[in-house]
This record gives sequence, C-alpha cells and structure tokens, in this order.
Amino acid sequence: MTSMKRRIFLKGSLATGALGATIGTGLLTPRAALAAWSKEAFESKDINSALSNLLGSSDLAASDKIKIKAPDIAENGAVVPISVSTTIAGAESISILVEKNQLPLAANFVLGANTLGDVSTRIKMGKTSSVVAVVKAGGKLHSTGKEVKVTIGGCGG
Repeated sequence: MTSMKRRIFLKGSLATGALGATIGTGLLTPRAALAAWSKEAFESKDINSALSNLLGSSDLAASDKIKIKAPDIAENGAVVPISVSTTIAGAESISILVEKNQLPLAANFVLGANTLGDVSTRIKMGKTSSVVAVVKAGGKLHSTGKEVKVTIGGCGG
C-alpha cells in the first residue's frame, strides 16, 4: 500500500517537473498551455449569435461532406456521445451546437493545418433537439444536423 502511494507521488512529481521545465525553457508558454475560448460565443442564447461571436458569421451552407454520429435516443441528456467527421478540404474548425439548449454552443475544436477533420466528445442536452455540426473551411461555414431524442434532460431539467 505504501509503495503504491509512493509511485503515485513520484509520477505526479515527475509530470509537474517536466511541465515546469518545459514552460521554463520557453518551449511552452503559459498562454499556449491554456486553451483560448470565446466567452461571448459560449454564453450566447441562440445559434446565430453563438456562430457570429465564435466564427464571425452565421451564414450556413448545408453540406453532405459532414457526418454526425449520435444516438437516435439519448437515455440520459447529461452524457450524449457525439462524433463529427468531415472530408471538406482545409477545415479550420468544427463546432457542435444544440438548438434547444439554453446555451446552444456545446463545443468548438480548432484544427491545425493538415489535421484530419474528426472529433468526438460528450455533450449535455436539456431536451430533444437538433444537434448541428458546423465546419469552417476557406472562410465559409458548412453544416449538417441530426435530431436526438432525450428521455432524461441533462441541463438541470
């Protein structure tokens, strides 16, 4: 039992030391270590204002090059697994929005150059709603959606 606690302590100490050394040498700055996020977008009350605050526009074009994998029925809205993939060339970001949530922007992933457009996460859904995936590529917004039925709400309802 004591050796297990010692191992955990040593692993934690090593990880903390490595992170400190990386930041100390300038390879990783504290600003880069913390993800930047748009407070206004995540606090927006509707999809259009969330998209405008996050991506600068809310003009969406439907696309068959975006696929959403989500359950048809989510028994627990607190934990709904969602996967979004795209074959759109030059995808810059993938955003996931839930139309009827009080705060519709659930997630935003910024993709690096030559990154495969494929993300997975778990989101909260308050009630049955359309889940919308938005891909930004070449300055344009492409989207697709899927209806997900929720039997037990996960946003306090």
